[in-house]
Amino acid sequence: MTRAFIALGSNLRPRSANLRAALGHLRRLAEVRSVSTFHRTEAVAERGVRAADPEFLNAAAALETDLGAHELLAALLGIEAALGRDRTATGPRAIDLDLLLFGDRIIDAPGLVLPHPRMHRRRFVLEPLVEIAPNAWHPGLRKTAAELLAER
Repeated sequence: MTRAFIALGSNLRPRSANLRAALGHLRRLAEVRSVSTFHRTEAVAERGVRAADPEFLNAAAALETDLGAHELLAALLGIEAALGRDRTATGPRAIDLDLLLFGDRIIDAPGLVLPHPRMHRRRFVLEPLVEIAPNAWHPGLRKTAAELLAER
């Protein structure tokens, strides 16, 4: 079993229902060990999101899984599709699931980079992650999630 951390976000209503639906899918996929509270955050202008877009609800979840990293990512993309995410469109989204950390693995492969390459710059990812796992280890930067958040 590998411990993995997932970031969840939604900025299309009903946002909390979207996050709960995604968590339901995750519970069928792996053992969900903990889930943060839902954090309201302003949209951050990056990668297809505009600052004027609706605010997000963000959360983090810790999973224990027998899946490999690539299999888990494929499953996350499948959950997004099942919940109405169109990855070809930019802007507001019903659900966004990002694989942040997968054990202590560092992967740089087509379609999968771990740890998530922008997680350390995103307060909206770090705050929920620190809530459930302040000592989650970023093997590339060799810092805990709490240390990364303190640097923001």
